[in-house]
Order: sequence, then structure tokens, then C-alpha cells
Amino acid sequence: MNNFEYYNPTKIVFGTDTYDQIPAKINEFTAGKRIMITYGGGSIKSNGIYDSVMKALKDYEVVEFSGIEANPEYDTLMKAVDQIKENPVDFVLAIGGGSVIDGTKFIVSAAKYDGNPWDVLTMKKGCKFEYAIPFGTVLTLPATGSEMNSGAVISNSRLKEKRTMGGPQGFPKFSFLDPTVVKTLPKKQIQNGIIDAYMHTLEQYLTYPSDNLLQERIAEGILSTLIEIGPEVLENPEDYKLASNLMWCATMALNGTLRAGVAYDWSTHMIGHELTALHGIDHARTLAIIAPNLYKVKLENKKEKLIQYGQRIFGLEGSCAEEAINRTRTFFESLGVKTSLSDYTKEHDETAVIIKKRFEERGWEGIGERKDLTPTEAKQIVEMSI
Repeated sequence: MNNFEYYNPTKIVFGTDTYDQIPAKINEFTAGKRIMITYGGGSIKSNGIYDSVMKALKDYEVVEFSGIEANPEYDTLMKAVDQIKENPVDFVLAIGGGSVIDGTKFIVSAAKYDGNPWDVLTMKKGCKFEYAIPFGTVLTLPATGSEMNSGAVISNSRLKEKRTMGGPQGFPKFSFLDPTVVKTLPKKQIQNGIIDAYMHTLEQYLTYPSDNLLQERIAEGILSTLIEIGPEVLENPEDYKLASNLMWCATMALNGTLRAGVAYDWSTHMIGHELTALHGIDHARTLAIIAPNLYKVKLENKKEKLIQYGQRIFGLEGSCAEEAINRTRTFFESLGVKTSLSDYTKEHDETAVIIKKRFEERGWEGIGERKDLTPTEAKQIVEMSI
């Protein structure tokens, strides 16, 4: 088992009819009464979540910041940063899915940063977020696990860039998870949520064998559960058993538990982020596009775990690595998600070349669990994915 440090301070409040507890949770971190709520396009106003949260916040002075995009935009988020710097708030409450929560992590961190926040996102030497306004979340979409981790992904359409951030200041103080929100979601968002959780798990599992038997079994438990409930929750999102298991799987997939003591990959994400930046494809769908072909290119690296994955998750026998890859693609497609880049854009002729160049410019000469996936291989994987 690899050495590791594990830290997760986020308090989870899971279940129905819990929003009345929000004031008590806020009061654990501030005596102030000026609260900013952040959200996206306004669906929280049609599904009743906005009214429920505002009722809980009736004794606070609430300022609102809306319009955070599905891939949170740097320029949009900087408007909230400027608003807070001009009129400080005591606490921020993110109401939304991973994009709203990611965007809020940037807002609360950048509002406490004196330099240029973009320098932090581009990892300019000596630039990092260290402090943040305390914040919590009300989750409306199970997918990214952002409600219980410190990471975030921020887009900059002007530069066609997508960058990541993290740090201990990025952990929510608390997160409210009510599975009944799943029944209010469009089918496309549920599809994305299932794939996102599945791929977060695979990125920390499909590497090479470790001695951390518990982490591997936890990962396999998440994968098996998602395969079991995925198609069903798409057809019956109002089923509380299905919805609650999807929500908890998505949270557990990326709250730090799976990575403890094992190798992890994230190269599928790094390539997938570029497809979103270049073509605006939903994040989860970029993962479904890239993952099967990445596993083919890195088959020898991952063969032992692919065989374990195939045997334990799909019930295959023998040397089943390639069939395990095929079954993964089949699972994504069983959810109604297409797995070729050409299904999403016809402007892909230069995509592979651009991504290779970007990796080279950033010095990403070797990524993945063995630090050996090269820009040339990234180009090959994208070309295979068209």
C-alpha cells in the first residue's frame, strides 16, 4: 500500500426535508448575517429548491449571483469576485451541481487572493490560493463529487482553455444531499452524472495492482452499483432507492477515499477537458469518448487491472482485458450516450493535433499513473476516438 495522507472536513447532511438545518450549519462557521447564494440558469426556481433554501435563510441578508455556466467561465466568476470584494459577505452557499460548486470554489478563493487569479489556474510559479470565504453547498445534481472535495475545473472560452484548481481552502464546510432532486433532472444530466461517477472511479482503479485491497473493493462496489442502477434510474428517477444510491456513489467516487494508498491516472480527464474547451462537449461525454481508446493504447500498462475489472465487474473469465474495454463502451452506450467524437462535432480535423501541441506547450510529456502517456499518444487516442 502506498503512503498517503487523507483529509476531508466536509460535513454531509444526506436525506429529505433537511434544508431547515442550513442556518445552524452556517452558524458553526460565522456569526455574520450577509450571505451570497450562487446558482446557474435558474432551474432551482422552477423545481422548488430556491424557495426552500430562501425560506431557511429568512433571517439573513441574502445577495444572489446567478448565471454560472455548465462549464463555469472565468470571466463570469470574476464578476462575483469583484462583487464580493466591493461588498464583502460572511458566507457563500452554492446551490447547484458540480459546475456551480466548482465555480463557487473559485469565487471564494479568488475573493481572498491579492494577485491575478488566472496565474493560479495556470500554475504560475509561486501563485496559489491559500484562503477562502467559508462556503457550503446544496447539491442539485449527482455527478462530479465536488460537494465533498476541494478540486474545481474552470473554463476560459476566450482562450479556449480549461484549467483545474485545488487546495484545502476549497473544501465545502458542509453539503446538503437530497436525492429527491434527481426526479427533477433532464435525462441528459442523469446520464452525465452516471458516467462522471463511473469514470472518476475508473481513473483511480484502472491503473496497476496495489496492496490496498479495501480501496479496490470500494471502487468495485461503486462500479457494480452504477451498472446495476444506471439504466433503472434513467427510467425511474423518482425511485428514492435508485436516486439515493446514485447520489452517494457520485459523492464517494471523488471525495478522496478511493485514492488513498493507490496509484491514480486522470489522463482521460486531461484529454477530455480539451474536447470540452475546443468543442463545448459535456464533460462526462468526453470521458465516454476517450476512455475506451485510451485503455486500448495503454493496454499493456493496465492489463492486470483490466483483467481484474473484467472478471470482478462483468463476470468475464481468463485474459479478458480487451473485452472489459468493450463492455465499458457498451455500458456507456446502454445509457444512451454516444462514444465517438464525430457524433458531437464535425469540426474535428485538427483536434488531435491541437491537443498534442497543447500538451507539449504545457510540458505534459508524461501523464497517467506511470507518467508515460506522451503527447503523441494523446494525439493517437483522439484520432482513434473520432
